[in-house]
Amino acid sequence: MPIPGVGGQAELLFPVLTRDEIDYLASKGIHKRYPKNSVLICEGDDSDSLYVLLDGKVKIYAGDDYGKEVVINIQGPGELFGEVAMIGKIPRSASVMAIEPVEVAFLSRIKFEACLLDRPELAVKFLGLLVERVRSLTDMTKNLALNDVYGRIAYTLNKLVEEGEDEKIIRIRLTHQDIASMVGSSREMVSRIMKDLTTGGYIDSHDKHIVLKKNLPQAW
Repeated sequence: MPIPGVGGQAELLFPVLTRDEIDYLASKGIHKRYPKNSVLICEGDDSDSLYVLLDGKVKIYAGDDYGKEVVINIQGPGELFGEVAMIGKIPRSASVMAIEPVEVAFLSRIKFEACLLDRPELAVKFLGLLVERVRSLTDMTKNLALNDVYGRIAYTLNKLVEEGEDEKIIRIRLTHQDIASMVGSSREMVSRIMKDLTTGGYIDSHDKHIVLKKNLPQAW
């Protein structure tokens, strides 16, 4: 099945997967649907499956024994997760939860290796995916370490925004607690900053979607 929202190749040393390549991987996997809030992968589990996200959105997160968590990424249709399991037999490094109803195709290591034998060019693309993951984690680490809370919020909002015809919108429905988990702050601080940005006319909310009305200020 075609995957919406998957574009062509980016200008990278290792080009990203194309729509055709995503469709090919999805055709080789077992398809499953999960309701909102389902946990597809648990941190620490032993598993060797790669997931292709066909519909819906998931959050990638890590937590501690006290229930505190940090959101590492949010992924949508056409993206892959669980790819580290294809490299070595190590426990899952993060958990994955559906933040809306999702459909996925999952491939075992054996199935994935068969895909690489059938289409060797996918090996280079897969390496490119891993490079992009490392770069994303590096950017996230820099954001958490070098920016204040407002700077981390602004970085996150700008990262999640999608360009529409007439507006910039974050289509993922995020609570202030969700944002707090992404930026390493308290919900109260996030709520205070989001209120100030709304009052200043920088953001607005429509049906729980955040709309960026104008460029966010560099400092708060």
